[in-house]
Amino acid sequence: MNRRHPCTIVIKLGTSSIVHEKTHQPLLSTLSSVVETVVHLRQQGHKVVLVSSGAIGVGLKRMDMPSRPKSLSGKQALAAIGQGRLIALWDNLFGQLEQPIAQVLLTRGDISDRTRYLNAVNTFKELLSMGVVPIVNENDTVSVSEIKFGDNDTLSAVTSSMLHADYLFLLTDVDGLYTSNPRKDPSAKQIEVVTSVAAIREQVSTTTLGSSLGTGGMETKLIAAEIATGAGVTTIISSSKNPESIFSIIEYHNSLKSNPGTPSEGQSAGTTALARPPHTVFVASVLPMRDLKSWTSHTLFPAGSVIIDSGAHKVLSRRESGGRLLAVGVHGVIGAFASGQAVRIVIRRNAEDNDSAARMPAQAETRPNTPTLAPTSSMSSSIVSLEPLSRSVNLSESSPVRHEEDFDEADVIEVGRGQANYNSAQMAKVKGLNSSYIAQLLGYADSEYVVENITIRVPP
Repeated sequence: MNRRHPCTIVIKLGTSSIVHEKTHQPLLSTLSSVVETVVHLRQQGHKVVLVSSGAIGVGLKRMDMPSRPKSLSGKQALAAIGQGRLIALWDNLFGQLEQPIAQVLLTRGDISDRTRYLNAVNTFKELLSMGVVPIVNENDTVSVSEIKFGDNDTLSAVTSSMLHADYLFLLTDVDGLYTSNPRKDPSAKQIEVVTSVAAIREQVSTTTLGSSLGTGGMETKLIAAEIATGAGVTTIISSSKNPESIFSIIEYHNSLKSNPGTPSEGQSAGTTALARPPHTVFVASVLPMRDLKSWTSHTLFPAGSVIIDSGAHKVLSRRESGGRLLAVGVHGVIGAFASGQAVRIVIRRNAEDNDSAARMPAQAETRPNTPTLAPTSSMSSSIVSLEPLSRSVNLSESSPVRHEEDFDEADVIEVGRGQANYNSAQMAKVKGLNSSYIAQLLGYADSEYVVENITIRVPP
């Protein structure tokens, strides 16, 4: 491996790779191989973070229980029992090679506040600069659905995004992404290179669930790959049975980068001088999203939704939009949310309604390239039609907030997420209006944009 190119590498190890599915005994041979791999990577100048599942599995063994409890409190209790033993196991194994480690337990709530998020990033960077290997796990003892990452695949992707890592390795019980379950379908083929996660979902079966101890499966790995590659992190699925393959995988990809004459991954990878180790690589975005947008999109739990028109959807999909939404592009709001909270960006499912709104004459919005809202009779009565802005605005008039329980899920489609600059009631008052009216209607104007740091995940 080329020592002149030290990398930041995040390695995620699932529960099925840490404890035996039936006996719940630690898989010491696998864990020892991972430890040796991490230490050797460190010796070659790389910075390594390990994301480790397994607290509940270790807790099951300690309490001699046959299976995971169904209740949330039962799972949290087992996580509390198992986490200490799990980190002690890692410390013992790493200690044999005199490699210091640190335990980092996170929930989405821990990094939902921007200051705490930056503190977490600084802690990671300080630990890595000290030569320590951070071992990250979700703090299952206190996590509830609103603040859970959902799966450690997602946690590893968010961690790699926080660190601007070069590689995220998702080590699992198969050596890559297949067109179908290779254990059941002998005709399943491995997919070597993925340039678009959205496109690949149509070509593969992701119905395979994780083990009885784990919570993931291939779908959670696709979600993780989408988050990580969007932040500029090359993501790789490979086998946990051969963690030492990380060396040859990195060397293989370094050879592709260092030899301009070598065909790229997407063309004919088999013609390179180096043999290709079994794995699936998700190619990192050439234009990764900014840290603030990544934080908003993936670490904040959305509190409500902002309905936009199709024109706004098209504009926000362009990188030059800056991910900022003016009030004129807002149709309405769903639910109650506060200023600073994350919100879903949604469009009406009825494409004809959206398109007709986008085709109507533009209102007197002075910002360039900004979609506008005009009255249309086909809209639901919950969306208040607006007369031309030349008439005076009645400050006593405001549009009602349409709460999420009044909406059917079929009414809207989530296309992205962002961070609200105004609360739901305020946004309902200024929706569809020129930004110059915000101060007049609300009595103040912190920003001419109602939502910022928007990441559009579903293109027009």
